[in-house]
Amino acid sequence: MVAEVRVNYPTEWAAMKAVAVKLGIGAAETVRSWVRRAEIDAGARPGTTSEDAAEIKGLRAEVAELRRANEILKAASAFFGAELDRPSRRWPG
Repeated sequence: MVAEVRVNYPTEWAAMKAVAVKLGIGAAETVRSWVRRAEIDAGARPGTTSEDAAEIKGLRAEVAELRRANEILKAASAFFGAELDRPSRRWPG
């Protein structure tokens, strides 16, 4: 929307403020951040795309879960390893 009305305003910021008013958004900064995000996603501006950011977030969650699972497995391994090291208490019979 900002790109469509940009030619009608002296600056990009003025166009963003006008779009914010039309959409009933209190802050033109919100519109500016949307425009910048769209530019990044389109490859017109450097930065991490929304898709990449979502993938990174998912991978970080997966890594955290795997680390928790590893800690549980280490604790279980230590517990059962200690059980195997104890002498057997079999009664002669």
